[in-house]
Amino acid sequence: MPKEVSAKKVDYKGIACAELRAGGYYALIAPPVGSSVLRLYDENKRLDFFRFYENVSAEELKQKREVYGFPTLYLPNRLDRGILKTSDGVYHFPQNEKAPLNSYIHGFLHRREHKLVKLVQNDVSAVASTEYVYDENDPMFLYFPLKFKAEINYILSKNGLEQFFSIENLSKKMLPVGIGSHTAIKAPFDDGGKAEDIRICLPVGERIELDSRFLSTGRFLPLAEYDLRYRNGKANPAIPPVDNEMYTAKTTLLNGEPFHGAVISNVRTGKKICYEIGEEYKFWILWNEWGGKGYFCPEPMTWMVNAPNLELSPQTTGYREIPPGGRFTAYQHFFSAD
Repeated sequence: MPKEVSAKKVDYKGIACAELRAGGYYALIAPPVGSSVLRLYDENKRLDFFRFYENVSAEELKQKREVYGFPTLYLPNRLDRGILKTSDGVYHFPQNEKAPLNSYIHGFLHRREHKLVKLVQNDVSAVASTEYVYDENDPMFLYFPLKFKAEINYILSKNGLEQFFSIENLSKKMLPVGIGSHTAIKAPFDDGGKAEDIRICLPVGERIELDSRFLSTGRFLPLAEYDLRYRNGKANPAIPPVDNEMYTAKTTLLNGEPFHGAVISNVRTGKKICYEIGEEYKFWILWNEWGGKGYFCPEPMTWMVNAPNLELSPQTTGYREIPPGGRFTAYQHFFSAD
């Protein structure tokens, strides 16, 4: 019997959201909260992918955007002293991390109210598209006067939830592009599960050394026994403290096919959620607010921490720029597996 497919506007605690249903999945997307996906739920297997609780207020969801749901960031993680150097400019952001860190962190796009521009359905999928036009009307334009348009397309189907994030340079100068997600995975993610039964399999390559201010030193370290637990699927990412562990992203196999992403399992029940990322995402950071908080964040990023300011090649750091009129798209995908 075909699964229900729908795409409609709903009010969630005063937040104007897009509600999608398709292929046995449910998604709640909040354009006013940076187009974050507040909830992704497998209705058949009863799996909650992201950190979501009905008793959390709308105000908390807005104030703590990085630790609920699936927020996407433009200029992810830290810029040393708020400085961003490009091939044709230098930009100075306010330091929103106080001493001794003194960095600018996570950009501003996830803290803006986006516009819902498309909400459609067909026989097999439901689609929501949002956009945000960044220009002189944004208070950050004082520090970063480069116009751009960000578009996020979400497609829900029997294949799970797909995200296509695109950014278009509307300025006359080169636009730096760093994309990441502060994805908050619920722990446990399955009904009746326990956080101690969660494991993550992540095909990490090298560990990237961070200094005392959590900035890249430029050194790549071989994997220690601790790090190899991620690669062999033995690491519990939810309970022991995990604080800004950064790695290069590699590809593994899932059901015999190449897979660029993470597989998160309940080793007691065998239930799994899969987090696929496009090849443009070259790095992972793992963080869990010092453990035991009921969630953890596997954070894919297209560039290294502080990439614009490192004396390394763009091929190494993931730093990229797009010219006037240029466009860049990044892909992410969530689905459940047996």
